[in-house]
Amino acid sequence: MKKFKTSQESNVAITELMLPSHSNFGGKVHGGHILNLMDQIAFACASKHSQAYCVTASVNRVDFLNPIEVGELVTLKASINYTGRTSMVVGVRVESENITTGKTKHCNSSYFTMVAKDTNGKNIVIPGLILNNKQGIRRFARSMERKASASSRDNKYESSNFKVDEYLEYLAKENVQLDLD
Repeated sequence: MKKFKTSQESNVAITELMLPSHSNFGGKVHGGHILNLMDQIAFACASKHSQAYCVTASVNRVDFLNPIEVGELVTLKASINYTGRTSMVVGVRVESENITTGKTKHCNSSYFTMVAKDTNGKNIVIPGLILNNKQGIRRFARSMERKASASSRDNKYESSNFKVDEYLEYLAKENVQLDLD
């Protein structure tokens, strides 16, 4: 196995026609179906990079930017944005295309943290990432910052660290009624 790989070596893309069976009660493609496809392509990309079975550890922010219509082609693109020792961040972009007009829409971008496992389910060391362009450096740096921010946020809101009095002023502006004992 290589010690380092470029993100291009692990890039994966799929295109799928959205069928009526993929629709929700509103007639649009169900978000859960899109999430399932995103998880599959993140798995494929991470497994290709690590040459191992991978599991989803977390998904960072899922925003549905535009609805996807039945009959549109959906293309998902995945690339490795960050590598740690045993985990990697896979960036996933979702676009839809109206096949009669050719118009495309950006529907979603999300970041999946995937962990490589051996046959016994133990984490294994993965190849590092070769950064060969400005875009790669930007994506890696952004993933580092997202990771640090999540860690800081998690610590800040742990029960033992959380200070209620610091947030009462902010809650006064929200759609909430306080009924504290």
